[in-house]
Amino acid sequence: MRNFLCSKASFLLLFILLLTNCFDIEAQKCRPSGRIRGKKSPSAHCNTENDSVCCVRGKMYTTYRCSPSVSSNTKAYLTLNSFEHGGDGGGPSECDNQYHSDDTPVVALSTGWFNNKSRCLNNITISANGRNVLAMVVDECDSTMGCDADHDYQPPCPNNIVDASKAVWEALGVSREEWGGLDITWSDS
Repeated sequence: MRNFLCSKASFLLLFILLLTNCFDIEAQKCRPSGRIRGKKSPSAHCNTENDSVCCVRGKMYTTYRCSPSVSSNTKAYLTLNSFEHGGDGGGPSECDNQYHSDDTPVVALSTGWFNNKSRCLNNITISANGRNVLAMVVDECDSTMGCDADHDYQPPCPNNIVDASKAVWEALGVSREEWGGLDITWSDS
């Protein structure tokens, strides 16, 4: 009888440990942090270069303070951005307060990956289309705010974005007709 109770207690302890581990894994996932309501931009204040989307008045947009965990092959969605003055990236880059040529391989990362500027001016490796390219992190693709003048009246970024200059798209060998959105992986270099 004693062995039966011990094995039952062991089983119960194992079950509790597994359940706790499942909750711990679940807690590590990136969950939305809130929502913001879209505002209509004043006329001609939302730059639609590179098929950028403007906020829609009254539409609710999800915000994130986190991004998925970073690994040696972090899954992400590559988007197209101009980091030049007057481009759809808005103001100067967050990392160095400078604009960057579209001919330079630079990126902006979603807020969680940008991690309070911890990746600023560091290179990441982007892999897609059978190729790899090094690109420097110069900006944040803000996942916490949007639909205002500071964000060119564009919605908040999703939490899994690598927003890249034209040079990155060219280096990956993606045909121009397909520029704008691509599943990729990336890692710190």
